Amino acid sequence: MIGYLRPDGRKGVRDTILVVYLVECAHFVAREIASAFAPQKVQVIGFPGCYPNDYAFAMMRALCTHANVGAVALVSLGCEGFDRGELGSAIAASGRPTTTLTIQETGGTRRTIETGRRWVAATLESLKATPRVPLAWADLIVGTICGGSDGTSGITANPAIGRCFDTLVRDGAACIFTEAGELVGCEDFMASRSPDPAVADEVYRCLSKAATYDHAMGHGSFAPGNAEGGLTTQEEKSMGAYAKSGDSAIMGVLRPCERPARGGLFLVDDIPEGAPVFGYPNVNDNAKLAELIACGAQILLFSTGRGSVVGSAIAPVVKICANPDTFERLGDDMDINAGAILSGATTLDQVGAQIRDAITDICRGAETKSEALGHQEFILSYKTYGALGPSCLART
Repeated sequence: MIGYLRPDGRKGVRDTILVVYLVECAHFVAREIASAFAPQKVQVIGFPGCYPNDYAFAMMRALCTHANVGAVALVSLGCEGFDRGELGSAIAASGRPTTTLTIQETGGTRRTIETGRRWVAATLESLKATPRVPLAWADLIVGTICGGSDGTSGITANPAIGRCFDTLVRDGAACIFTEAGELVGCEDFMASRSPDPAVADEVYRCLSKAATYDHAMGHGSFAPGNAEGGLTTQEEKSMGAYAKSGDSAIMGVLRPCERPARGGLFLVDDIPEGAPVFGYPNVNDNAKLAELIACGAQILLFSTGRGSVVGSAIAPVVKICANPDTFERLGDDMDINAGAILSGATTLDQVGAQIRDAITDICRGAETKSEALGHQEFILSYKTYGALGPSCLART
């Protein structure tokens, strides 16, 4: 496996240029800049809000200095509340090439697009000199979520991801899972896997927040499509989501933008602090993917039964399809057919090994199905987080 070496010693599996809009009013210009280049080389992310938010700033800083990112062009309208100067300084301090284009100062849409495209073209050439170095399992952070779950998810794709996670943790990788709202009811299982009592307490606190938040919002994680796909109860869905974590010890609880400081299994607490505000914690699966990437994940494993087709900016997404019928219909979007477990054609361990092989291939330059199709979904919204407790020390 080969990685792109960054000045801080981290290694990326991609060398992407980000074009980043700092308010929705600059989104069009950012996308037009990126549209002139190959989609896997230049990608667009951004924050739409006009008013500042500490969580959004921390997310943007973590994403713009991610191991898979080689350079960043910031696109500002000029009057939004986002602190473009501090973000630009953080990117420059990370050793990455960066520029800030302020539309109101550059001369409007056309001139900013032209200026941005010239900078991206020159930077693409300079990135050819990025050092390539051997990449070990201990250099990797791998994240997982599920989306579009059905009655097969909890018995094929999700436990197969868990089997893969167990082997990755054994070999020194950091594996991170999230979706606290879907894990409600699994507190005792998860706490029993935490060797540190303080981590166990943090697991209980995280899932309690999730239950409170869902109650306040008037709904949980069970969507109509889950029932149409054969899931019968919230408990069934929760146990299926839990299966993705495998059997390794849970070494710590992270918040979005915090990276694990060592290998092992970690839960990402995706539930905001304080009274529920800003709506549901993560408005869709891509918000969860963005948080896993902000926690350092270079590669993402996505389990689906109904057939989600999404990918993501910054990190390759491996689709593990739980349902053989869905794989037959949506094979162009799916990387691995975990549904073959149902017919006895393969086993959980064998699919877990296929997932691990897919990760190896990505680290050798292979594209996932969502990358080949050009998927680069991204979303970032408002959230609030407080200070962390001592139980979350296993992070950077």
